[in-house]
Amino acid sequence: LEPEMVVRRQEALAAARLRMQEELNAQAEKYKEKQRQLEEEKRRQKIAMWESMQEGKSYKGNLKLNQQGVEADASTSSAVPKSKPNKKPLRGGGYNPLSGEGGGTCSWRPGRRGPSAGG
Repeated sequence: LEPEMVVRRQEALAAARLRMQEELNAQAEKYKEKQRQLEEEKRRQKIAMWESMQEGKSYKGNLKLNQQGVEADASTSSAVPKSKPNKKPLRGGGYNPLSGEGGGTCSWRPGRRGPSAGG
């Protein structure tokens, strides 16, 4: 193991770490800016909703329109929406715990009538 090779390898490692850290910092800045924009958009929506409510207009309709616009922007930026797998119900459709049918092996039966055995 030559000392020059070790020094070169350590310098390369340090340079790679620095490069990766700079990339991470850039990604963090992008994320922070995106969060700021989202918060600003929410604030604008709240202000618009408040103003329309003060004027006596229906503010829910405006909110729905704004949300659809935000969802349209989000759908263009996201790649593929997640799809849920087809889930089957845990029990059959005829299960009713009160009727006593369709359930498991346990069933409730009333106790025997008559005087108590204690005395």
